[in-house]
Formats: sequence, structure tokens, C-alpha cells
Amino acid sequence: MGNSVKSDKAKLAKQLLLYAVTDRYWLGDRTLYDVVKESLDGGVTFLQLREKDLDEEHFYEEAVQLQALAKEYGVPFVVNDNVEIAVKMDADGVHVGQSDMEAGDVRALIGEDKILGVSAQTVEQAVLAEKRGADYLGVGAVFPTGSKDDADDVSMDELKAICEAVSIPVVAIGGITLENTPQLAGSGICGIAVISAIYGQKDIRLASENLKKVTEKIVV
Repeated sequence: MGNSVKSDKAKLAKQLLLYAVTDRYWLGDRTLYDVVKESLDGGVTFLQLREKDLDEEHFYEEAVQLQALAKEYGVPFVVNDNVEIAVKMDADGVHVGQSDMEAGDVRALIGEDKILGVSAQTVEQAVLAEKRGADYLGVGAVFPTGSKDDADDVSMDELKAICEAVSIPVVAIGGITLENTPQLAGSGICGIAVISAIYGQKDIRLASENLKKVTEKIVV
């Protein structure tokens, strides 16, 4: 993959403040490009393209378009799971779950200069992910969620323990809303990763703006 997009941990932690994960479920007659642009206008600071059912050709086209859009806003763009497409279209990075390709193998494929995010539910998983080259962790589900069938619940105590156990930035994910975000204060996270709290809202730009304000008050 091409140019280095990795930065120091402090800068990455700031970029992870409001982490949007795409989902076409709520699109209706809108395009993914349009709703992502609205969220970026509202202040999203990090973008992940998550497509579970799109064919490779359209996934690739969409990824290229969204990467260009994110670049206009100076926002890092990562692809969920699909390492091959991330490499092919020179994404800023990739995010993998515990059941996807092992972090060390992903790092070998994407190179040292790209961002690698890994999902974790336990301290053990978190420490191992960091050791194998993860740049940040997505930890959750911190609240009950309808977005992911296999999401394991992570208690506030476990979230704090994970943040204390690793030296890389941690974002909380899973069931996060504008209303419950303040409950994450003091956990040690540097940001929140959301899907429906942005893309499931009528006014995506406003939802993003409000979430960003709330999150800025609670992060370390």
C-alpha cells in the first residue's frame, strides 16, 4: 500500500473521537456517499466502511469514492474485514474482528504505515492485539445493540481494565446513543464508534454535531 497515514498515538487518539461505521440499512432513497458526507459535515473524525453483503466490485467502487470523500475532510478511512480490498484501493487502514483474519497476518499484508484496528472484548484479547500490531482497539458492545448479532457485552469495569492494560487508543462501540454516551466518562476511552446513532437519525449532520460535543466532554 502507498503513502503512510499513520501518526503518533496522541494524534490518532484525537482522530478517533467520533468514529462512524457505515450501514446502508437506513439509506432509503439516499446514497451512502450522501449520508457519509452529511456525517462528515457534522464533524465525524474517523470513517469505517462496513459492508457485509455487497459484491466485491461494488464494494471496491464504493470504497474508492468514500476514501476520496474522507480525504477532502482530512478524516482517516478504514475498511472493515476486507483486507484484500483495503490493500487494492490503498485505504488508510483496515479494521478486523476477533473472528476475522489474525491481526499479525493483517499487519503483514497492509504494511507498517497503515492503520490497523482490532475489535476486543477482554483484556487478554486487547493485549494480544496490541502485541500483534494493532494501532487502536474497538471495544464492545458497551451497551445492548441491535446492529451486531454476535456482539458480546463488555462491562464498564472490563472497558476500564482494557484501557489501562494497553498503551494504544481505545474506542467504545455497541449500542451507543447521544443519551447514554455520558455513562462512558472516566472509562479511559478516546472516542466512540457508532452506527445508528448517526446513520439511523433523520438529521445526520445534527446527530454527528451533538455526539461530537458530548464525546469531547467525556474522553481522556
